[in-house]
Amino acid sequence: MNIPGALGQFSLILLWSLGIFHPAAADEPAVLVGYTELQTDLPGGRHANVRTERAFVIGADGSGRREIGSELVDVPDAWTQFVGWSPDGTQAVVSRGWQDPENAAWEEEHRTFRMLPDAWSLDTCLIHMSSGRTVNVTAVDRVSHYNGGLFFLPGGELLGFTPLINGISKPYLMDSDGRNKRDVSGKDGGFAYGYSASPDGQRISYHENYQVYIADVDGKRKRHIDTGHPFVFAPRWSPDGEWLLFVSGEHYNCHPYVVRRDGTDLKKLSDRGGYRGVIEFLDVYDFHEGSSDVPVWSADGGSVFYTALAGEMVELFEVTLGGSSTRLTHTPAGTLHYHPIPSPDGRHLLYGSKRAGVRNLFIMNLTDHSERQLTNLGPGHAAMWAAWRPQHP
Repeated sequence: MNIPGALGQFSLILLWSLGIFHPAAADEPAVLVGYTELQTDLPGGRHANVRTERAFVIGADGSGRREIGSELVDVPDAWTQFVGWSPDGTQAVVSRGWQDPENAAWEEEHRTFRMLPDAWSLDTCLIHMSSGRTVNVTAVDRVSHYNGGLFFLPGGELLGFTPLINGISKPYLMDSDGRNKRDVSGKDGGFAYGYSASPDGQRISYHENYQVYIADVDGKRKRHIDTGHPFVFAPRWSPDGEWLLFVSGEHYNCHPYVVRRDGTDLKKLSDRGGYRGVIEFLDVYDFHEGSSDVPVWSADGGSVFYTALAGEMVELFEVTLGGSSTRLTHTPAGTLHYHPIPSPDGRHLLYGSKRAGVRNLFIMNLTDHSERQLTNLGPGHAAMWAAWRPQHP
């Protein structure tokens, strides 16, 4: 995730309290994809390009491309990033970031983040697709200048997110209106993110200090999933909530693993063939080395999609829970695939692919593995962090 100081809190709280309205497209496509566009080759390093990020939606047929949340880019060096959708598809989740350029220059020089309250800010907002109304839920009863990882718990009455508290990222819950924020990291919790809830809303998972934990939704009965590896990352619940998927191994040499909800039946599904597990989304030097590229469940939970090195290419693969793997793409040398995500009906796969030096989005028909290009960005631009809109009323 990209990270954002002095955020202009007043303007964001005003957005939350009053709402900003923009009419939705009258002929909006039936199936939408949300994603982020950005420039990738501007001189100056990471921040010079990250500040160009903007959240977009586009029809799965390629029509109706439009920016959302543009009112959040209200000062220089602010940006938006598409994060995801509400479970019913009526709201888009969009992050609004900002960084002081002087702090960005310090980070470039020292090759590390320095997320000081007066130099960085990140808030996560909900955009109602029918009206365009934007609600900044992380600004309500604010607990941090940096608030990311927002998701909906089943039922829609609770939201999860990860604020940065005294330099440590912790799993928090809040009510759907942004109130009643509370820490659910458990006793002596460390730096945590990758936070999500099981489909029944009873359990949560996250990685803390690069180890995966499962706990009750209130943070109690916290349990470490011990793989024996130093790097365990990015847990994701299966659609039925019975399994947890994550990568485990060494940093930059980790592979898809699953474990049952009760911590039993731990197994490695496949090997990524030396793939480092990150997609570099800039064409200039990035001290953070890109964006994590992790496995995802199929729509029915019977298999897992992941990326792995095959010769000189990072290709797409599908592996069953029994360990049978199928290569889905066969592309020219130098091609990179990233961030696969299945459609809600399980018939298609959405993913990014860097071809001829440009990162665009593609959709594959999983019946015959045919693919088509969704975005048509040119050199020096990228489409990243895409997600299908869930079925909605």
